[in-house]
Amino acid sequence: MKAIISTKGELQVQQIEKPQPENNEILVKVHAATVTAGDVVMKKMPAIAFLALQFMGMKRKRTPGHEFSGIVEAVGQDVTRFNVGDAVFGTTTGLSVGANAEYLCLAETGKTHVITHKPENISFEQAAALPVGAMTALQILQKADIQAGQKVLVYGASGSVGTYAVQLAKYFRAEVTGVCSTRNVDMLRTIGADHVIDYKEEDFTQIDKTYDVIFDAVGKLKEVNVAHLLTQTGQYLSTRTMTHEALENLNLIAQLAQKSRIKAVIDRCYPLEETADAYSYVESGRKAGNVVIFVVSRANSL
Repeated sequence: MKAIISTKGELQVQQIEKPQPENNEILVKVHAATVTAGDVVMKKMPAIAFLALQFMGMKRKRTPGHEFSGIVEAVGQDVTRFNVGDAVFGTTTGLSVGANAEYLCLAETGKTHVITHKPENISFEQAAALPVGAMTALQILQKADIQAGQKVLVYGASGSVGTYAVQLAKYFRAEVTGVCSTRNVDMLRTIGADHVIDYKEEDFTQIDKTYDVIFDAVGKLKEVNVAHLLTQTGQYLSTRTMTHEALENLNLIAQLAQKSRIKAVIDRCYPLEETADAYSYVESGRKAGNVVIFVVSRANSL
């Protein structure tokens, strides 16, 4: 099978042996995967720095890719949650093998990865782009216990986590303001933002408004610089907060996608053979939403 192999920081397509599922594993024919900002960081991370992440269940992947969607092709004899032919999506976060490949083996349940059934009404590409960004936004926003009518500001609202944060805050019935660059203003409005601030035209830290929640979706704000924008009981949230993956959160994301309450914003799609180009684009910092790798031809992956 074809897979992306990372060798000394270089990504190349190689032919490797197709994996076979153990008793508790499923074999997934991957239809789509992604390249996230986190993938780029880990690709560049020195080995000695990566040691700290191993204590959190992360493993360096010879084949990269932390999100996927596809079809179950085979199941081990102890598998109970999935059957051959099921459409699924999920993560490979704590696994040593990632999703930028034609096939993927993983346990049906695990402490450092999650997998569930794909919503029927979305494409494989859209499903692959859901897990990491949406679960991160959901878990962090849950800390604020957002109530209907509260005002939420999302900084970095055009990124993967940010686009999901906008949609999830709207799901919680908040009044949402997104902060982004000029080219993404219209996109934020289409996904439900009530107000959009173009940071190239206006310094949002100087506006005469206060918010119940400020969510830094890119981990670049300092709380001290925006504390004056919070109400007396307001909360500052950031992606610098530690999060963990939970199956119940992925199932909720699947339900919301099934009901069209959230959707993946996809900037660009690349074939598996151009994965290195996808990494370069994500590394440029220009992406809006998500960058997808299609493994099965896009015409056959819907």
